[in-house]
This record gives sequence, structure tokens and C-alpha cells, in this order.
Amino acid sequence: MRAPGVNEAIRYEADEPCPPLISIGVGLQGVIFGLAPLVLVVAITARAGGQGESYLSWAVFAALIIAGVLTALQASRMWRFGAGHVLIMGTTPNFVAVSVLALTAGGPPLLASLIVVSSFFYQALAIWLPLLRRIITPVVSGTVLMLIASTVLPIALDRVQEVPDGAPDAAGPIVGLVTLVVTIGLALRVSGAWRLWSPLIGIGIGCVLAALLGAYDTQRVLDAPWFGIPEVRFPGFDLTPDASFWALLPVFVVVTLVGGIKNIGDSVAIQQASRRRPKVTDFRLVQGSLNTNGLGILLSGIAGTPPTTVYSSTSASLTNLTGVAARSVGYAIGVALVALALFPKLPAVLLTIPSPVMGSYLLIAIGLLFVEGIRTVVQSGLDYQKVIVVGIAFSLGAGIENQTIFDDLIGGAWGGLLDNGMLAGALAAVVMTLFLNLTNPRKGGRLQATLDVSSLPAIDEFVRGLAARLGWNEPSTERLAAAAEETLISLTEAQDDGPNEKAPCLIVTVRPDPGMMEMEFMAVLDEENLEDRLAYLNEETQGLEEGEISLRLLRHHASSVQHQKYHRLDVITVQVKGTPAPKDAIDRSTGGRDGVLIAPVRNWARQLRRK
Repeated sequence: MRAPGVNEAIRYEADEPCPPLISIGVGLQGVIFGLAPLVLVVAITARAGGQGESYLSWAVFAALIIAGVLTALQASRMWRFGAGHVLIMGTTPNFVAVSVLALTAGGPPLLASLIVVSSFFYQALAIWLPLLRRIITPVVSGTVLMLIASTVLPIALDRVQEVPDGAPDAAGPIVGLVTLVVTIGLALRVSGAWRLWSPLIGIGIGCVLAALLGAYDTQRVLDAPWFGIPEVRFPGFDLTPDASFWALLPVFVVVTLVGGIKNIGDSVAIQQASRRRPKVTDFRLVQGSLNTNGLGILLSGIAGTPPTTVYSSTSASLTNLTGVAARSVGYAIGVALVALALFPKLPAVLLTIPSPVMGSYLLIAIGLLFVEGIRTVVQSGLDYQKVIVVGIAFSLGAGIENQTIFDDLIGGAWGGLLDNGMLAGALAAVVMTLFLNLTNPRKGGRLQATLDVSSLPAIDEFVRGLAARLGWNEPSTERLAAAAEETLISLTEAQDDGPNEKAPCLIVTVRPDPGMMEMEFMAVLDEENLEDRLAYLNEETQGLEEGEISLRLLRHHASSVQHQKYHRLDVITVQVKGTPAPKDAIDRSTGGRDGVLIAPVRNWARQLRRK
């Protein structure tokens, strides 16, 4: 019998060994899906920006090398780089419009300068992520994912209608429909190894049908050389910024930061999609992913190519389609992309896959990406305010997409940029979330201490004072103090004590809410997530391991525990329900008996911990 919440479709998790043939097969699917948009985005940008074939050849070569190296780096965890999961990197269409403007105004040197400067803002986003956790929430990230899916959907449908000259007009829809039906049919009904290869089988059948209908053009393969390295063309930087640089820099920064918000959603989605059992998001891996993306933007600027970041519509979708989330898949994709850069004949073979076939495959991936956005939005629960944020932001983004409202009003670069639905929806979600935070009427308190049991009296006095100010009854006050104590004990038990190590700083922030008190503990730790440890306790029925006493008591006293881990910073949010003191007697509905028992239980726990 399957345990609740277990995703049995995942055959290999990120840290599990995967047979080489399966890793190569799944990696090939990722390359097939990621190669065409990578090359096409570079080609569209270069040609629309008035650049010649020499720049195009160099840009494609550099983009493949950068994407391959960083895809492998994303699969690993090296210092503070890497997401530890399969995240396919490549040039994204988000920067096409602004990159064309830069190439037209100042050529590759201006583009390189703008991208390099924008990469610093991206790295700042990764560093400040702990401070932005109340703005870039799961609601914002999930909404951006859904907007990405709705934005890319027309592109997938347009590709279904693209056929070579001389082919019948009906060839595109027929090939796309057959590819879609075969791929979906196999994905729904087959299992095991067949499920791993169902997308490739659907693509293969679609290619055969396209060839029979005259919609398969192989001339690109015949013209491409087997091996070759283009002439190195580092563009250099514009060290004397002119008006064009300062006019385009704000646009590049806005697009870069919005892309960063989107990439946060990508990292959250891939963590959820890569596990059999649901676990809380590890924001250290999110920061590692952002650091790698920022490095990709920086390297792209140095090379003079459009920025390289994560492909939103491929990574989580590839894992969902195949059930393989092993890191070795990321290494296989990285090696393959680098090899493709050195052997132009090979990417030419993949680029000959007919557009209707790729459009159908992209349509399936977009559907799965949209579902991932929904899962991200609802992971922390939905209330009226969150529903308004998601509904308005998504409606605004989907409605503005493909419109020319701002272009007609203000024109220029900003007009075209603001008509981007993903940008408008993402900014709307961020602004509404920021407004909720700034206008929150709750007034709590803040205490700074050291992460040590010696801070317990000060914390106890701090939370009791706030409870008294709110008029909470005695059982609720005791429950709040007990939850604060057990959170502190859990943190001190999790840290690695050294003989001369100075106790880390601990910041306790309390925010009252109607019938609730939210306590936030910020400390420097690098251990297992407390949320996962609490979930683990649900599966254990016998015995108590070291450190479990505080966790079990914390689970009893608190109504909610959330733990977000960043590099060198842990944020634990504990919510405790409370009731105002009655006028003449203990409010029986709040559990007066439970309140009377809290103090003896706390004393027993302290004695047991001493032993």
C-alpha cells in the first residue's frame, strides 16, 4: 500500500545511483528539448540585431559551451554553486527584445557591458534572498511559473504550423497531433523502462510521418561540417558608457531581476518534482542555483552572447515525464552540450527535427509546468489575500501578453517591455505582496540574543510580556512560552558545538495575529531541516532518539512549524494559537487542563534532557 503523499513515479532521486544507459537516454531527451531553443534564440537575436554569420557562429558555440558547463555545475553542489538537481541551462527568450536593442545601438560590446553589469544585480538577489523571503514567496514564484507556461503556449502552437516550403499546409497539424497522441498515450499507460523512452518514441514517430508528408528538411545536416571551432570573437566592453548604455541598463536590470524571481520558482519546482516523499524547500539549494545562473549571465556577457539561465519549461517537465531525477542526468546533458559545440554536424541533426514535432513536445511540457506552478502556490495554503494576489497577477499577465497597450501609450523600449505579460504579472505579484507586508497592522517585538540555553530566561520574559500585552489567558501564555523554549532547545541541539566556538547570534521576532502568535527564530546553522525531522517523527512510534524530546514537545505546543535554510542562516517560524483571558474563569474551550499540564511536562523534559 502506498504511503500518503509518496510519488512512486520517481524511479531515481537526485542522490540515488542511476544506470548509465538510463542517464544517457534521459539526458538525450533533455538535449533534444533544450538544444533547438538555445540555438534559435541566439540566431534570432543575432539576425534581428544586424550581426553577421561570424558573430552568429561564435555566439552559438559559446552559448553551447556555457550551457553545458553550467548544466553540469547545477547538478552538483560545489561550495555555494549548484542546485543539486537536474536544471538545464540555455539562452532564454526573455532577453531577446532587450538584446536586440543593445546590438542595434552599440553592437556586441554594448550588449556585453549591459549583461555583465546586470549579472551583479542577479548575484545580489541570491545574497539577499533571506531578506526577500517575505516578498518572493511561494505565491509569487508559483504565479510566475504559471505565467511562463501561458506565455510560452502560443509559441508551441505556432511551431505546430511551421512547415518547409512545398509541404502541404495540413502536414504541420497532422504531424503535431500524431506526435501529441502517441506521446500522451504512452505516458499515460506504459510504465517502467517504456515510460522513460515514451517522449523519444513520440518524437521518432512524428519525424517519420513528417518525412512521409514532405515536411522534413535535411539540407542543414548536409551543409554542416563534422568538426570545427569558430573564430574566437570576444567583443570586449564599452568602457565609456554613453546615453544608450544608461537608457538600456534599467531595462536589462528589470528583466534580469524578473528572471531571477522566475529562477527561484524553477529551483523550488525541481526540488518538489525530484522527490518521492514531499520535503520542505532547501533554500541553500535555491541560492546555489541562483549563484550558478548569475555565473551564467556573467560568462555570457564576457562572451558577448545572450544571457544563459535555467530553462523553466524543460527541467521539471523532463523529470515528470521520465521519473528520473538523478544528478548523473545533468552531467550527461552537460557533456553532450559541450560535445555538440565541437561537432556542428550533431546539433544540425537535432535541429532538423520538424517544428510541429517539437511544438507538440513543448505543449506537454508546458502543461506540466503550469501544474508545478499551481503546486507551488498552494504549498503554504491559500487564504483570501493570496487568492487575490494570484488571481489579479495571473489575469493581468495573461491579458497584457501580445497586447500593445504600453507601446501605444509611451512607445520606445519601455513600452515594448511593459507589454510583456510575464513581466507585468510578476511585478504585480511582487507589488501586491510588498503592499501586504508594509500595511500589515500587526505590531510585535524583536529580541537579539545568543544561540544558547542561557538566553532562555530573556526569551521567556520577552514572549510572556507580549502575551500579557495581548491579554492572552494563562494556558495560551504557557503554550507560547513552551513553544519558544523547545524551539531554542532544538536549535541548540542541532548546532555543532566546539570547545572555543562562539555562540551564534539569535534574533527572535514575534508578530501577533488574531488568535495567533508567530515567532521567527533566525540563527546560523547548517544541519537537517527541523520540518523534515518533525515529519520523520510521524513515522516513528517506538523509542526516543537524541534531540527528539524537544521536537515532540514543539510539535505538541505549536500549530505550525516552518524551517527555511539558507547558507549560514536558518529561519524557523513557529505559530502558536492563543485565546484572550476570560473575565471570570478559565476558558474551557482553550484546553485549561492542557495549560495546567504544560509546566509539569516542561519540568520533566528538562530533567530528562539533563540525564
